[in-house]
Amino acid sequence: MRLVTFEAARSERFGALIDDQRVLDLSVALAWHEAERGRASDPLSVAGAYGGDMLGFIRRQDDAMQVAKELVEKARSGSMPGSFEGRSFEVFLEDVRLLAPLPRPPSMRDGYAFRQHVETARRNRGVPMIPEFDQFPVFYFSNHQAVTGPGEVMVQELHMSQLDFELEVAVVVGRKGKNLRAGDADRHIFGLTIMNDWSARALQMQEMKLNLGPAKGKDFATSLGPWLVTLDELSDCMVRGPNGASFDLVMTASVNGTELSRGNVKDMTFTFAQILERASYGVTLYPGDVIGSGTVGTGCFLELNGSGVTNQWLAAEDVVVLEIERLGRLENRIVLAKDP
Repeated sequence: MRLVTFEAARSERFGALIDDQRVLDLSVALAWHEAERGRASDPLSVAGAYGGDMLGFIRRQDDAMQVAKELVEKARSGSMPGSFEGRSFEVFLEDVRLLAPLPRPPSMRDGYAFRQHVETARRNRGVPMIPEFDQFPVFYFSNHQAVTGPGEVMVQELHMSQLDFELEVAVVVGRKGKNLRAGDADRHIFGLTIMNDWSARALQMQEMKLNLGPAKGKDFATSLGPWLVTLDELSDCMVRGPNGASFDLVMTASVNGTELSRGNVKDMTFTFAQILERASYGVTLYPGDVIGSGTVGTGCFLELNGSGVTNQWLAAEDVVVLEIERLGRLENRIVLAKDP
């Protein structure tokens, strides 16, 4: 399934795509499903059984997923009524505002899994490839309270100094786990989504001279979306191995209509399963935790500028589009916010 969180009539809802134009409002569809079976269909009861938002749905996936799949199929076949208790089952994508699939994830980590990006960025700085890269996957914690979806991304004046995009893919954890092993960690993945790890490079480089990871250069915005694609939907794109699955999905990025970046998720040096193994060592991962891949090779201006491919940074009103095969199209426009 392709799952979305959206805003309609000034309320936040979650749903599943019926097709490329229509969304099934799961809060309405699940209430109808319960009423049809003679069970309580009030919002509190439905949320208790299936979740009242995307995070709750993920936490209750063992019951919620199968029911939601059946409801999507009913909607596609036209075997559902048009509304339930005065609320429509379906909305058109063009009539709603898509939010991040998980607007408030419990935590957010970002990895460093594409060798091409790391090697090129280091070469551009005149330093050799670090041998520790091949020993274990690394990550840092980002700001899970600064998540945006498609649409405007508000940035302050200091962020505009060498503002950059980063073309990434992310997984959403579906099942609680600690001390996972790469060989079976994929079963803890709920789904995949596109991730843009916005980066204020001037701030980032300034603070990282103090030998700590990125903070103010990264904590102002991370965009996710446009939807969350469940793992079962991608089975034909997965190549399974002893260290977990890789995903054969083409990735591209464009700025103001010009393609600048192209790669493939399968080029990750470490699988998401390996990253989960590392992240869960001595630590419990929870449903809804987001873990990014790191930047794909060619996937940011920092790398492209240093390689002489481009010589630019993002500016106010620029439109950045990240696309990943089967995961959709994440479009954002940079808006300069007034400093307080």
